[in-house]
Amino acid sequence: MTLDKIASFMELDLRRVFVWLKAGIGLAVVLAVLGAAAAAGYGIASPPRYTVTTDVLIDPANLQVVNNDLFTVPGQVDGQLLNLGSRIRVMTSGNVLSRVVKELKLYEDPEFYKPPTAGFLTFLRRGEASRPNPELSALKALRTKVGISTDERSFIASLSVSAETTEKAIAISQAIVSAFQAELAAADAEGANRAASALDNRLEELRSDVLAAEERVEAYKRDHNLSTGENGQPVSSQTISQLNSQIVAARSRVIDAQVTYNALQKAESAPVGTQVAVSPALAELLQRAGAMQQQFDDQKVVFGERHPSIVRLKAQLSSIREQVKVELDRAASAAKSELDKANAALGELTARMAEVEGSIFNDNQSQIELRELQRDATSKAAIYESFLSRARQITEREQINTNNIRVITGALPPGGRSWPPSTAVLLIIGAIGGFILGLGLAVIRGIIADLRLSPPKALHHS
Repeated sequence: MTLDKIASFMELDLRRVFVWLKAGIGLAVVLAVLGAAAAAGYGIASPPRYTVTTDVLIDPANLQVVNNDLFTVPGQVDGQLLNLGSRIRVMTSGNVLSRVVKELKLYEDPEFYKPPTAGFLTFLRRGEASRPNPELSALKALRTKVGISTDERSFIASLSVSAETTEKAIAISQAIVSAFQAELAAADAEGANRAASALDNRLEELRSDVLAAEERVEAYKRDHNLSTGENGQPVSSQTISQLNSQIVAARSRVIDAQVTYNALQKAESAPVGTQVAVSPALAELLQRAGAMQQQFDDQKVVFGERHPSIVRLKAQLSSIREQVKVELDRAASAAKSELDKANAALGELTARMAEVEGSIFNDNQSQIELRELQRDATSKAAIYESFLSRARQITEREQINTNNIRVITGALPPGGRSWPPSTAVLLIIGAIGGFILGLGLAVIRGIIADLRLSPPKALHHS
């Protein structure tokens, strides 16, 4: 029975294995030679593949060129790592690789896209829908030739690209980095564009609110006759301030006129030479009167009161005194007129002040409501200006690329091809593989032969 044969076979020692290997050594040598030849032929016939590596520094902290930027920079380590991982995925994403395919026209390269040839299967295809898309096929082929690795302790990513020639691999690597930077910039610009569009829509509503609030302020002023001056204060308040200044000046003029008038009245009874001079003519008369009085007093002591010169001086002194009295009367009359005018002006200003104060007290409630409307209009205008400034800043932000992406090690020609290995290595691998395969076949052949024999015969054969 078969089960008995298998059980008998499992009880035998390993010496039978050496017998099988010895019997199949020739086959193993032949297969080793064939394997070495096949491997060498594969190495010669297979198209070579060269791999280049580019080290790229992807700093999650973007360049700070705008205060209060639209895109926040992740501050914690976890946020930075997530941002780095997202950007690494973008580097090998379909958008980036599609840019490379279109830029380098890889859909025209036989390495990435081979148009279907005419054959029997061609007749089975119907319609244009069955024809492959060259760009999509090139994109799928490019995905298999691109790899990326990262360093866990840094923000450096290593991009590896394989191609049939070194020049092509370097060109694809450089194109991927450029497309990656352009894709990040386009994503930021698109985000800024969406934010700017949303702000523009909101700005129109804010602008309408500001115009409506300002119109309510002006309508309230018109309805309540509340006009304002250049500095924004109500005209009534400015009028009171001006009237206060005018009343103070009018009172000062009244006081000055009263002092002058009182002084002129007292001057009429004052001795000659001590009166107040209020005009050039009176000053000259007072000077002459004083000099003549001095001369009269000096000569009176020498000649006496009845001397002819004394009598003549006395007559001249009386004449000058009359002239002084006339001038003082005229000046007093003029001072009285000025005093009356000053009092009249002060009375008018006081009456005007009372009238304005009566009206301003009636407008207090209106002023309170007006200030509330003005505060509402001012707050809405401030919000509108803030949104307008932000919208313009974001619009300019679309033109700025703040991504901090740098190539720290460019793609360099490799020392040799990455696949297939060298011919010598292939010969060794092929020979070893063929020899091992031969030994394996020898062991399998011996097992099959022993299983076909009866257990006693198999034991006698060993």
